[in-house]
Amino acid sequence: MKKETVLTFTGDIGFDGYMKDRWKDNDLVSSKVRSFLADSTHVIANIEGPLYDGSLKARDNSVAALMHSIDPDACDFLSGISDIWNICNNHIMDAGPEGIESTIDIASACGALTLGAGMNIEEASSPVIIDGDVSVGMIGVGYQRACRKADDDAAGCFSWSDLDRIRERIKLIKKECRYCIVVAHAGEEFTALPSPYTRERYLSYLDMGADIVVAHHPHVVNNYELIGDKAIFYSIGNFIFDTNYQRSQMYTEYGVLLKLRLGQDSFSFEPMGIKVDRTSERICECGLPDIFADVPAEEYEKLKGLAAAVFIENTKRQLRYMRPDEFKNATEDDFCRNFYEPLRSGRVPGETLDMQIIYPLSLTAKDLAWKKSGLKKVLSYMLSQTDI
Repeated sequence: MKKETVLTFTGDIGFDGYMKDRWKDNDLVSSKVRSFLADSTHVIANIEGPLYDGSLKARDNSVAALMHSIDPDACDFLSGISDIWNICNNHIMDAGPEGIESTIDIASACGALTLGAGMNIEEASSPVIIDGDVSVGMIGVGYQRACRKADDDAAGCFSWSDLDRIRERIKLIKKECRYCIVVAHAGEEFTALPSPYTRERYLSYLDMGADIVVAHHPHVVNNYELIGDKAIFYSIGNFIFDTNYQRSQMYTEYGVLLKLRLGQDSFSFEPMGIKVDRTSERICECGLPDIFADVPAEEYEKLKGLAAAVFIENTKRQLRYMRPDEFKNATEDDFCRNFYEPLRSGRVPGETLDMQIIYPLSLTAKDLAWKKSGLKKVLSYMLSQTDI
């Protein structure tokens, strides 16, 4: 019998907005989706917000509609579909340190492990080690600033920019395990392909010794990239997540469940396309989005300008939704001024929401390098979101 460890990863899970209390529905997840999850050694789910019954903690420049928490009573549903909870994300601190502590305690009580966040940096950066026929180690990392960073005596997330510590953890895992997987909550929301600095960051994790990167946060599915015997899955989109903020954008009802079959000599992957049925608010299987394709480096170079242009269009849509008084009738100059604000909300120069990199890159789409791409379905998917 072939020896392997089978891991399945989900995208974002949140039980507010249209999904409020939907965990009570026994038919929330279709039988085919449940079977796909069950055919796994472990399921790693991204829990987008704390399991906490107290109040949320407003932050500077925060918007109440974008803050999330999960009813602790949802724990039976969550532990019924997954046994490893990634809690390294931009909403786990929406209830402050108490929210992280509550989530970890609830996970422990129902037999689930947590990944990527904790009451201090040692806990947040600790790997999850999976022993068995094929051993695997995982760390969870999250983007600056919104994935609030843990410290020696402060609760929070393992920052994707803590490169020395990430390198140490990868080295430690590779001493003990056949595979090292980095679970990343990062990248720009509603983008089709990763920004250049996001892609470079994930490639650096492979250079450090990681074998696979599995990412979420964009709330839409992105491409993947196979590099030798390694792989990066840039975003597997939403799983159980549906709010008006999501509905203001295209393709947010789609996601991918990603199954990795890890053998001693090599690995393979099996994706399942899933969809939020916005009539029944249930999760069902569907075809894979056209964007979920291998985009190698030479194709990425042709497509990155168009991808940036798509992201800019979706960011304009986001601004119109969030700040209609200011942006409903905004001109290109109005948007440009916003993009070039030095302290634009969320911006971390060179790695997160850096419009001073992405906006100029988007203008290169007019050079039409993307027309030379052979990835016609990927092109069609992106062009459906812009008037270029």
